[in-house]
Amino acid sequence: MLDRIEITKDLIPYTFEISLADELFNITVNYNSYADMFTLDLEKDGKLICSGEPLIYGVPLWENLFICGSYPELSIIPLDESGEMNAVTYDNLNETVFLTIDNTGV
Repeated sequence: MLDRIEITKDLIPYTFEISLADELFNITVNYNSYADMFTLDLEKDGKLICSGEPLIYGVPLWENLFICGSYPELSIIPLDESGEMNAVTYDNLNETVFLTIDNTGV
């Protein structure tokens, strides 16, 4: 089992602090009920790095935006380790689909 970032849907929108690859970040979790889509805002050292990053199944977060020294130095990917799901929805996030951390290279 890969490491996971737990999302508490009852608290949305909310912000939490997390250590990723020995760096502190603040992540704000948002949800758009019309589109059934979650987005994340990422802050480091009090500065907004990225706003509105969508959670797309199987796609690493911030993959197309990465700037060395600003973003986490590891991959965070919404996945269902059982392979049964292929999308991120309100019903399956933190039930079968989790934000998984690929920290094997760290």
